[in-house]
Amino acid sequence: MQLTLFKEEIGLKTRENSIANKIMEEDRVFHDWYRFVLSFPPHLVREYIKKFRLGKIDTLLDPFCGTGTTLVEAKLNSVPSLGCEANAMAFLASKTKINWEIDPEKLINTAKKIETDATSIEKVQHINETYRLNEEQKKLILKDSIDELPLSKALLLCDLIKKSKHEELKGHLLLALAKILVYSISNLHFGPEVGVRKSKKKDYPVYLIWLNQVISIASDIKKTNCNRTVSRVFNIDSRDISDYIEKSSVSAVFTSPPYPNEKDYTRTTRLESVILGLIRSKEELKNLKFNLLRSNTRNVYKVDNDEEYIKNNSRIIELADTIEKKRIALGKTSGFEKLYPRVVKLYFGGMARHLAQLRMCLKPGAILGYVIGDQASYFQVLIQTGSILEDIARELGYKIISLDLFRTRLATATKKQMREEVLVLEWPG
Repeated sequence: MQLTLFKEEIGLKTRENSIANKIMEEDRVFHDWYRFVLSFPPHLVREYIKKFRLGKIDTLLDPFCGTGTTLVEAKLNSVPSLGCEANAMAFLASKTKINWEIDPEKLINTAKKIETDATSIEKVQHINETYRLNEEQKKLILKDSIDELPLSKALLLCDLIKKSKHEELKGHLLLALAKILVYSISNLHFGPEVGVRKSKKKDYPVYLIWLNQVISIASDIKKTNCNRTVSRVFNIDSRDISDYIEKSSVSAVFTSPPYPNEKDYTRTTRLESVILGLIRSKEELKNLKFNLLRSNTRNVYKVDNDEEYIKNNSRIIELADTIEKKRIALGKTSGFEKLYPRVVKLYFGGMARHLAQLRMCLKPGAILGYVIGDQASYFQVLIQTGSILEDIARELGYKIISLDLFRTRLATATKKQMREEVLVLEWPG
């Protein structure tokens, strides 16, 4: 990496907030198969791939890869890539979205047969009696998030997909189902958090909507022109990354870890995770959360000890103390509110643990970009996420290149504009 030239080019022009985080119409191919509502946009990844001067001989890592935005962009730009993701639904999405080597016509024909079979079964069975969630599964999803008949149709489709003899197609068929569950046949809506619409529709042409989504996926695959750039995803906890990624193999990192706030990221994917059978019980949900970075009070456990990694960081300790003092002053006594200071320490401790482990995977001169945002979820105490991670990275031996403003966004807690930035680091080696 030519660091001097990189420094000259790193400053991005911050877009208007209304479009900065939006997916462009021309970027919907592959990316639109399934994505988080608050995912960072493909164009941001593309800009940093260019600025990092990455090519076919490099390996780009996304250690918090979510639904695969970085991996898809890397593949589109012929850059080999690796991803890590602990959320089972997001992992399914990532590994499917980078699998372009299936036969698109076979995919369509298989989906058409499943659609025909589902229609036939519904004509002779009361599917709302046969295909339903058990009581424990019902408790895992938001109440009224999907009506009975579309739920039964989705469960029937899922069953037929899993019974298909074409193993290589199941990921694409299931991902199409996940996509329509969220955006077409459920009662969900998305703001800062996932919620349920007041107006609900009792039924949808579920099988046809799903088939059309499969056809859209197949259409994208036909456009790939035999792109065989290597891309792999690991279903792992990024805090233990050196156990899975080859030593000194990574040329660059581009990622967006969770932010320290009260957003439970498993809620965003809960409906499709339950219907696809990725989470079947509270115990399985707990196990999933245990492997995630501690970014909210819903995934904090007594045995957690990531705060040990920042125990000597006075800035983080003072921040946690400030939150605790404000809690006492406001007379807040709920169990979750009492956990706010600990979440802050666990979050930054977990990021320190991740960055410490990551050093073993990086080539000398590797360049890293972390998309992170300031927060004020805890009694409106400002958490300058990028600045604090900058301090942590410096202590771990990383060189700070820049802290680029990507956009500002309105915080629901304070009604003030919060900074969202890209922290750019170099690993000297």
